Amino acid sequence: MKVTELHITSLLLPFALMLSGVTAQADDLAVNAPVTHQTTGEFEDIVFAVENAILNAGLLIEGHSHVGDMLARTKEDVGGGKDLYSHADVFTFCSASVSRQVMEADILNLQHCPYSIFLFETPEAPGQITVGRRAYGGSMQPAAELLDSIIADALMLD
Repeated sequence: MKVTELHITSLLLPFALMLSGVTAQADDLAVNAPVTHQTTGEFEDIVFAVENAILNAGLLIEGHSHVGDMLARTKEDVGGGKDLYSHADVFTFCSASVSRQVMEADILNLQHCPYSIFLFETPEAPGQITVGRRAYGGSMQPAAELLDSIIADALMLD
């Protein structure tokens, strides 16, 4: 190999690796798209239903984040150009039994705890509420089933 060919190859390698990382990120997003459900109603009624479904599952809510309020409050401070949500909340909670099960299967599943359910309404679709969770597979399937059952209870699916 000539010096110039070696030099060009060494210059192009970082770009090739960077592009493969972008492709991997896009593939990861497609594979790990969140699980969502659409419902109609008043946002606060759906928040109440999700909160009750978590509590009815015997779980303690660790956090109730009002993400939509925070984004609205800080929009101008961070140079935001539009209102993303009319309302957006995230509930976080954990289940000792499910966490034990998934972490015994793979100790790295710690990264997924606490579990969360999000819900939002956009200015473009008033009254249409999206409720969802992160996508889980493999050894996290018990957590996925728990979250699905909570959402099904809240939205009266089944």
